[in-house]
Amino acid sequence: MGNIHTTGPNEALIVSGGCCGSTKKRTIVGGWAWAWWLVTDVQRLSLNVMTLNPMCENVETSQGVPLTVTGVAQCKIMKSSSYKNSDYHNDEADELLGTASEQFLGKSVKEIKQTILQTLEGHLRAILGTLTVEEVYKDRDQFAALVREVAAPDVGRMGIEILSFTIKDVYDDVQYLASLGKAQTAVVKRDADAGVAEANRDAGIREAECEKSAMDVKYSTDTKIEDNTRMYKLQKANFDQEINTAKAESQLAYELQAAKIRQRIRNEEIQIEVVERRKQIEIESQEVQRKDRELTGTVKLPAEAEAFRLQTLAQAKQCQTIESARAEAERIRKIGSAEAHAIELVGKAEAERMRMKAHVYKQYGDAAIMNIVLESLPKIAAEVAAPLAKTDEIVLIGGNDNITNDVTRLVAQLPPSINALTGVDLSKVLSKIPGAKA
Repeated sequence: MGNIHTTGPNEALIVSGGCCGSTKKRTIVGGWAWAWWLVTDVQRLSLNVMTLNPMCENVETSQGVPLTVTGVAQCKIMKSSSYKNSDYHNDEADELLGTASEQFLGKSVKEIKQTILQTLEGHLRAILGTLTVEEVYKDRDQFAALVREVAAPDVGRMGIEILSFTIKDVYDDVQYLASLGKAQTAVVKRDADAGVAEANRDAGIREAECEKSAMDVKYSTDTKIEDNTRMYKLQKANFDQEINTAKAESQLAYELQAAKIRQRIRNEEIQIEVVERRKQIEIESQEVQRKDRELTGTVKLPAEAEAFRLQTLAQAKQCQTIESARAEAERIRKIGSAEAHAIELVGKAEAERMRMKAHVYKQYGDAAIMNIVLESLPKIAAEVAAPLAKTDEIVLIGGNDNITNDVTRLVAQLPPSINALTGVDLSKVLSKIPGAKA
């Protein structure tokens, strides 16, 4: 059993060992390889660019001046420019990449950088000892190219390629470079001061000449200016006259044109007002028609419908009333007929009763009449006493003799009253009764 290992274009895969006991190493870049468990050894080697910062402190030059130089180097492990994507059956390896793998396999990137950095710093120290300060300081590109040229074979034997090398900084602790700068600065300053003095002298002479020429030109110019001013004023006066005339004519023409335009605008406004008034009349007419239709729809038609409904209801009510009246008349007629028949029957019965009562009265004579009178007396007394029942108190004014007389007179008036009410003479009836006194 085993695993598949893959690698990218910036990483090398070194595979050693195999199922048949082979010790040959295979280098794979940008491909894959099969590794047997406990048999195949797989290691990786980075092919990315490495940035190094070599630094040599207080290294003496050919003049014995100690300098400190710092640089920047870009390096990477070399590989074939036309390598193939290796697979499990490819046993070929690039010679340069194989050399680098023999030197750095099993080391970290930091350890590889440290090895290359020590090599570059050693060559940098050796080259600094053969050059002067001026050569190092003034021509840094040539110095860097020399270091790269000398160090390239050594690092190349380790499978390393120097892509670039530049000098970053050069300085010293004995102020040698500062002294060279001061001397050069003093020379430049001296030459500058001399140049300034000569320039000032030439400038003074030139300034005087220019000032004389300027005064001549000024006087000539002032004369011409005065002449030109006079001509300008004359021309200006003529121009002002022409301008004022033209302004007056233009103003009058403007006012006339403005009046015409205002009149035209007023005419247009009147036309607009007329059109607006017409439109307003049309709108009002349409509004009247709309309101008429609205009234027709909301008032007239509902009113006509209501009138038709009421008329229909009135006709129905009239028919109902007529029929009801007819029915009521028929009912009254029938009721009247029934009542008349009933009255006729009652009258006949009453007549028969009266006839029979008369027959009885005739048979019994005065005794029957007396019985009728006596039966009527309670009713008569009730009718007589009815007004007195509403009286709370009766006061009789007079002496004892008068009261007796009044009672006697009241009793004496009863027979005439009964005779007037019933037609029975109570005195005659009482005289016929044995033991009764009138």
